[in-house]
Amino acid sequence: MKPGRPKQKSDDKSKLISAGDSNRHRRTEEEEDEELLTESRKASTPVITRFESSPSYIKGGEMRDYQVRGLNWMISLYEHGINGILADEMGLGKTLQTISLLGYMKHYRNIPSPHLIIAPKSTLMNWMAELERWCPTLRSICLIGDQEKRAAMIRDEILPGEWDVCVSSYEMVIKEKSVFKKFNWRYLVIDEAHRIKNEKSKLSEIVREFKSASRLLLTGTPLQNNLHELWALLNFLLPDVFNSADDFDSWFNTSNCFENDDLVTRLHAVLRPFLLRRIKADVEKRLLPKKETKVYIGLSKMQREWYTKILMKDIDVVNGAGKSDKMRLLNILMQLRKCCNHPYLFDGAEPGPPYTTDQHLVDNCGKMVLLDKLLPKLQEQDSRVLIFSQMTRILDILEDYCYWKNYNYCRLDGQTAHEDRQKSINEFNAPNSTKFVFMLSTRAGGLGINLATADVVVLFDSDWNPQVDLQAMDRAHRIGQKKQVRVFRFLTENTVEERIVERAEMKLRLDSVVIQQGRLQDSNASKLGKDEVLQMIRHGANHVFSSKESMITDEDIDALLERGEAKTKEMEKKLEELGESSLRTFTLETPDSVYQFEGKDYREKQDIPGVGHWIEPPKRERKANYAVDAYFREALRVSEPKAPKAPRPPKQPNVQDFQFYPPRLFELLDQEIYLYRKSIGYRVPKNPDLGSDAERVRKEEQVKIDEAEALNEDELAEKEELLKQRIQQLKYGRDDIESISKDVEGKTPEEVVEYSFVFWERCNELQDIERIMAQIERGETKIQRRISIKKALDAKMSRYRAPFHQLRLQYGTNKGKNYTEEEDRFLVCMLHKLGFDRENVYDELRTSVRQAPQFRFDWFIKSRTAVELQRRCNTLITLIERENMELEEREKAEKKKRGPKGSFTPKVRS
Repeated sequence: MKPGRPKQKSDDKSKLISAGDSNRHRRTEEEEDEELLTESRKASTPVITRFESSPSYIKGGEMRDYQVRGLNWMISLYEHGINGILADEMGLGKTLQTISLLGYMKHYRNIPSPHLIIAPKSTLMNWMAELERWCPTLRSICLIGDQEKRAAMIRDEILPGEWDVCVSSYEMVIKEKSVFKKFNWRYLVIDEAHRIKNEKSKLSEIVREFKSASRLLLTGTPLQNNLHELWALLNFLLPDVFNSADDFDSWFNTSNCFENDDLVTRLHAVLRPFLLRRIKADVEKRLLPKKETKVYIGLSKMQREWYTKILMKDIDVVNGAGKSDKMRLLNILMQLRKCCNHPYLFDGAEPGPPYTTDQHLVDNCGKMVLLDKLLPKLQEQDSRVLIFSQMTRILDILEDYCYWKNYNYCRLDGQTAHEDRQKSINEFNAPNSTKFVFMLSTRAGGLGINLATADVVVLFDSDWNPQVDLQAMDRAHRIGQKKQVRVFRFLTENTVEERIVERAEMKLRLDSVVIQQGRLQDSNASKLGKDEVLQMIRHGANHVFSSKESMITDEDIDALLERGEAKTKEMEKKLEELGESSLRTFTLETPDSVYQFEGKDYREKQDIPGVGHWIEPPKRERKANYAVDAYFREALRVSEPKAPKAPRPPKQPNVQDFQFYPPRLFELLDQEIYLYRKSIGYRVPKNPDLGSDAERVRKEEQVKIDEAEALNEDELAEKEELLKQRIQQLKYGRDDIESISKDVEGKTPEEVVEYSFVFWERCNELQDIERIMAQIERGETKIQRRISIKKALDAKMSRYRAPFHQLRLQYGTNKGKNYTEEEDRFLVCMLHKLGFDRENVYDELRTSVRQAPQFRFDWFIKSRTAVELQRRCNTLITLIERENMELEEREKAEKKKRGPKGSFTPKVRS
């Protein structure tokens, strides 16, 4: 400001304005700046687009009104520069709403790309199909596949950038993070975003490094356990605002939340701008509510036996008399759960070999009995079924069952290849599909997959986390479902499963009471205590011990379902009557009875301090034997000697089958044996217990002995000649004549060749031919491996003029921390020089290492044993073989490009 022009005071200014001569007032610099800022603000205020119905760029159908409202909410977030969480309940179309947002970015904001969608592997093809269906103008690509396929896609499609949306899985994002970091993403979308609820996980750390203008999280279960997980999501969305987990945790201390309504209000205020949550019952009136029924079944006889064995093994721990280690208790609990699912999950339980697929698969498991009754009824009703289980080996058993019963099925678990996943989903969802059953592992199949063509969900077993089971149910209970969805939860009565489900129900009820009101559970509420595990294990144990036979009832399926519905309603009624505090302490123990007096239960067998229940092991069965004479006769009986072997002459040659003597020799030897038996008056003993055929054979044998005569001179000479024709056993590959002749003492290579012909012609005569053939095949495999290693080393060495100085190894990720490149180079070159297939080559290699001048102060390499050097050499040989293979493939590809006349020599970096 120039001197002589004093700054106008604010109170003077106000007087001038009020006096009405503001037109004559010369504005100050601050006033002019403020006016310019106001004008620029007005000019930059966005005109926020608001849709009343489905946008024109959405082609696959009409968006529902609540989905349009969701789109408007996300547009509002974008225009105000805010990131958010779309947390609609599972099955309400979060995928479609996200696609409509990206379509808006292209068609209304002219910002088509690049956008990144990170989703579970099982949903990638669903995302691609939905993008193609709803907004075909968005060009989308999916990054998935093995390393070679990904490299080609990155080179040919991703880096050129001729696309709008890239869809990839959590695993691919981690593997190809360097590629994703190169882009400035417009929108970064994470599906099933509770995957990053732990800010220290690898995925969470990597996605935080990506550059993005806007971020959107999709999750049907935004608040699963505690406040810290919520902070992790908010930190990803707004890292500058939510930068301290400790401050956030202290600000929203969970214990304070229950006592202070102001904190609850504050939490609501924090979440409101970022989170949109709608539930099906409120917005999707056309979708009928799902109907869940718990169906109870008893244990089979085999299950009861295995259940008892598991409990008896650790009965002291179960009773609390021993040291109750929590991990040991959890192991018992896991074994009991396996027993409830199917006893064949234990090695040795299934009858066999041979293993057969027939009625025993059903009869030995209560849940299979129930399923066997339920599936035919559902098939009659024209229903289609999803079966979920925690254990993939249960899916193996279910596969055998479906194959046996001729049910057309699909299967999906964590090991299913990506292409097979989508193929199975498409086959099941296809119009007029013949697939009746789709079996899935709960954790792998419960995320984002659309299987609304099914209307029945069978939970073969239940998850600890009730949200996981809800995810599974919502594969069928979602938009597009035209029927009433029925859920059948299988429970084995009077076992740990009852308690596990009760606990999950209470956790879910507590979730609806507490979390839905804007508060969060105490993190301890979700933890499983030692006492709780002990209670679960003890539950029903006395009932199992007291039962002798199968506890499966022969009830009709309708009666089982009716009983299950009644018990389900009873359980729901009990939980509805309980408030928050009651839910936290609620247990379903047996109520007090007439046997309790002054706080003591007189039914208990033993009173042990600190132990609520004593499980009485099953009584030892006393086997009475009232036939005293028979008992003592059995006890004092001396085992009768077996019939003595028929005598043989004392000086008989030892003849083995693998020596392949001519058959005539055996005739002559038998004649000598019969003569010897005749000379000592041997009679073949009778055995009245055997049949008439045995008696006939005995008589023939006796006739041969009675009519035996001594060998004449010609026959004796013939026997001596035949005994010289024995041939030794073969131990090496069938063509390695030299090694065989070295091993067989006194045999020339020519004799070994002769034996070889005889062996392959008559080997089926040998009793242990399988063992001998296995030995030969092992020798051949070893020979073949030696040849391939020698070729690999020769090929590697031929690429260098001075390999001891020039040789380079392509380590990849297998470099290791111990050996240096110089040490590895020396080992490879010296191994090739000494001869890989020589005996004691690694002892010689060790000597060479110790004598090498470059290693005179390298105590690490000098202290390696021959075995350790051999192990390292094996690793290096594997690297060389891989390198050779890659060079060959590159050479083939180059030849293919140049055509048949082209020639190509790979360049070697020296």
